[in-house]
Amino acid sequence: MADQILKLALPTGNLRETVANLLVQSDINVPGYESGSRVLSATAEETGIRFRIFREGDIPIQVALGNYDIGLCSDINLAEIQVRFPLERIKRIAALPSPVTEVWLAASPFSGLSAGEIPYGVDLSGVRIASEYPNFVDLLAAHLQIPKYRSIPLYGAAEAYPPEDADLIILSVKNRSEIENLDLVPLHCLYVGGLSLIGNSKTFSRSNLSSFIERLAPKFQNFEPRPSLPTSTVSKRIVMGERDTKVLRLALPDGHAQRHTVAALSEAGIAYDGYSEDGFVRRPNSEHSGLEIKVVRPQDMPQLVADGSFDLAITGVDWLKEHLAKFPSSPVSMAVDLGRSRYSIGPVVHNDFPADTTSEALEIWSGLERPIRIASEYPALAEAFARDVQIPRTGIIPINGASEAFVPEDADILIEGTETGTSLRANNLKMLDPFLISTNCLISRNSPVTERLGLQKEIIEILNVAAAQNSVT
Repeated sequence: MADQILKLALPTGNLRETVANLLVQSDINVPGYESGSRVLSATAEETGIRFRIFREGDIPIQVALGNYDIGLCSDINLAEIQVRFPLERIKRIAALPSPVTEVWLAASPFSGLSAGEIPYGVDLSGVRIASEYPNFVDLLAAHLQIPKYRSIPLYGAAEAYPPEDADLIILSVKNRSEIENLDLVPLHCLYVGGLSLIGNSKTFSRSNLSSFIERLAPKFQNFEPRPSLPTSTVSKRIVMGERDTKVLRLALPDGHAQRHTVAALSEAGIAYDGYSEDGFVRRPNSEHSGLEIKVVRPQDMPQLVADGSFDLAITGVDWLKEHLAKFPSSPVSMAVDLGRSRYSIGPVVHNDFPADTTSEALEIWSGLERPIRIASEYPALAEAFARDVQIPRTGIIPINGASEAFVPEDADILIEGTETGTSLRANNLKMLDPFLISTNCLISRNSPVTERLGLQKEIIEILNVAAAQNSVT
C-alpha cells in the first residue's frame, strides 16, 4: 500500500459514466464507482486512493479547502465558483475527453429581442434573470451595468421560467440549437467547457499524486475553456412578462416527487394532460378554465409561492420547512398534507460514533474543543437543529446532495432524509432521533395574489378530502 492516502473527489450524475470509463482505461482502480452502486466512498488499498462521490458543484469547494487532493469536474462548475471566489488554491491540471457544454444567455420569445441582440444595461432595468448559476448572473449584470435586476437562483429547470417567471435565463446546453428547440431566443454564449482534472496547489509535491496524474496523462487534451462576456449591441427596451392575476397558477414537481404527486392527484380524481408517471411537459393542460400549470423543481417552489409567482404548489414538507427556517416571516404555508413520499429527517452519524440518541451525542459534541461540522442540503434546518439541541459551536456546510460519505472525514453530522435507510446502511451510517417526518404537501400563499379564489378553494378542498380518505385507509 502507498505510504500516503490520495483523496480523490469524483462526480455523480451525468458525468459519472464518462469518468468511470476514463479511470478504467487509465488502469486506475476505484471499486464501487460503477453505475448503480450506492457506495459513495471507499479506499483502494493497493493504490492508496480514497475516493468520495460528490455532486459536481461541491467538488471545487472540497478541493479548494484541501479536504481532497484532486478531483474531476466540469469546467462550468469550477467557473461558477471561481466567478465569486477566485480559489487560488485550485489548479486546473488538464482537460479530459468529454462532451463539450455551453452556457448561454437566452430570452423569452416574447421579449422583443432577436437572436444575438444585447440591450444596453438601462434597457434591462428591473429584468428577472433565472439560473442554476447565480454567480454568472451577478457577473453578467455587473458587466452590462443592469440597474435593479433580480436574480432568481434555481435548483434547475431554468428553461421553464420564461416568459411568466423570468425574462432572461442562463442555462447549460449542448449547443445553440438546443436553445432554439426550447423555443427560447439565444442571445450570447457565455462559456464553453468540458471535463477537467483539478488539484489543490499545496499537494502537488506528493509522489502518489504524480503517479495518479501520469496514469491519466495519455488522456489529456489540448482544450481550454472559453469564457465570453457580451457587449451591448442595441438600444431596445426588453419586454418583461407580468403575473396574470386572472388565472390560478399551480406548480407541480419533476424528478422523484413526480410519481407521488401523480398518485395524490389521481386519488383526488384529478388528471392533467402532459403530466403522468411516465413523463411530463413543462406546461400541462387542465380542464379547469383559468388554471395555469407549470412543472418545476420542488426545491424552488416555496420561494415561488412566497413571491406570488404561483398560488399553489405541490412540494415536500422538508423544502417548506427549510424555506421557513430561512425566512420565518414568509407568507407561505401548508394547505394540505398529501401524506405520500414519507421519509424521516434527522441527524446522521457514522456507525462507529459511540451514541445512539441525540441526547447521548450532545454530551460528546459538547465536550469537543472545536466546532461541530454539520453538512446538509438543508442548511437552514441544520442551523435550526443545532440551535434547538444547543450544540455549543457549529460549522454549517451547505452541500448539493450525495451527502452520505461526508461523515466522518468531512463532517461530524449530516442532516439528511431517509425513506428505508438503505443508502445509510450502504455507507455505514445511522440516524439518531428524527426531528421531522416529511411528506408531499400542497402549499399556498397566505395573502392570495390570484383573483380566482373560488377555483383555489375548490382544488384545496378536493385534495384535502382525498388526503383524509387516504390517511384512513
